[in-house]
Amino acid sequence: MSAARFLQRGAEALLALCLAAMVLCVFGNVVLRYGFNSGLNATEELSRLLFVWMVFLGATAAYPAGQHMAFTSLVGTLRHRPKAFAFATLVIRLLVLLACVLLGRGAWQQVVVGMNSNSVVLGYPVALLPLPALLCALAIGFMVLVEIVRRTPLDLGHAVDME
Repeated sequence: MSAARFLQRGAEALLALCLAAMVLCVFGNVVLRYGFNSGLNATEELSRLLFVWMVFLGATAAYPAGQHMAFTSLVGTLRHRPKAFAFATLVIRLLVLLACVLLGRGAWQQVVVGMNSNSVVLGYPVALLPLPALLCALAIGFMVLVEIVRRTPLDLGHAVDME
């Protein structure tokens, strides 16, 4: 099994675990609130934390599979002009890299701010909330850099859906 496939399987397993834990927390809290007129405050905090991690894990896992939303109308018209297509690909990848830098910078600032404070109920460091955004930006940024160095062409396989 290749390293990329191993990492993808690991990310999918973590996503499944986060989703299962969220379902258990929310379902248990609903049963407690409506059945016994009580609830667990910790489940709300834990669900929110797991949801944030799940979103950014999913975004990171979706990038190498080409599953992010893409607007390929303009680039699709350039596929018969190799130099223009290569230039457009580079520009798109540089814009994605810029977005990763901006997301990573903002997430890092939030991680630093959150290091000295803890969540109200569970007491985990608040830095755990923006941390997945930082890790996602680093991972996608690294994948984009590899694509730029290798000059990987854009995958326009979904361009057949254009009207």
